Amino acid sequence: MTCGRTTSSCPPGSLGNWVCNVQVNSGRVNIGGAEKNSVEEVTIGARQVNSAYHRRVPVRGELANSTSSQLPRNSPSIVVPLGSTEQHGPHLPLDTDTRIATAVARAVAAHLSGPDWLVAPALAYGASGEHQSFAGTISIGVDALAMLLVEYGRSAGCWADRLVFVNGHGGNIAALRRAVGMLRSEGRDAGWCSCRAVGGDAHAGHTETSVLLHLSPDDVLTDRLLAGNGAPLPELLPSMRRGGVAAVSPTGVLGDPTTATAAAGRRIFAEMVDDCRRRIARWLPGPDGMLA
Repeated sequence: MTCGRTTSSCPPGSLGNWVCNVQVNSGRVNIGGAEKNSVEEVTIGARQVNSAYHRRVPVRGELANSTSSQLPRNSPSIVVPLGSTEQHGPHLPLDTDTRIATAVARAVAAHLSGPDWLVAPALAYGASGEHQSFAGTISIGVDALAMLLVEYGRSAGCWADRLVFVNGHGGNIAALRRAVGMLRSEGRDAGWCSCRAVGGDAHAGHTETSVLLHLSPDDVLTDRLLAGNGAPLPELLPSMRRGGVAAVSPTGVLGDPTTATAAAGRRIFAEMVDDCRRRIARWLPGPDGMLA
């Protein structure tokens, strides 16, 4: 039995291409010339091809893996990672901010007292207009992001007791202040905190590269590390306001990723987690919702 599609019509490396090479003969399965004994082995092969199957995803404490009936009756609190999809130099993935925010949110939720903290799926698009000159960047802008966060909070507030956004991208702060401030003025118990690194460089430099070497070392292209503009951010802002990051760094890097190490990333990540955990545990939001 064949799939009825020619192999050439399926993109190389795709699951469709893999399926197009499957043939079943006399109860045995032939996959690209290698015979398998059962459908079970075929399923395992599919999981190996489609990485989404074998990627380890935490289950306990994850909102996306819960059913409505499984949610605690006494109104859970939710932690929402907020990131971006934007360039991070020639060496880091576009979802760097989202990865960091998600990892921090999960670690924080695991250390908060009480069983009713759930980590929501990350919001992976933010206000990234300063990176728009670089391919891969998708920015929804401050106004749209603020509106999204307000509607998100209003909806979640119908069943969640408390809502906190864990932010991984500095460009989102203006929208967070506006949106969470509005949610609080409406009587909703919302707050936010950022994944901060004291003394860190601005973008795709030592700080973020180190954290990614700790969290996702296989996704850091270490052969493409290039030092970027290392000037203090206040000095760069006037030019960036006129022409974005590209006006001050042709590589999109602000800082020096060549000094990054996984050991430094482990330390920086632990500081981010501890800072957010303390702020959430104290729960002292200001008028704009930022947790002190």
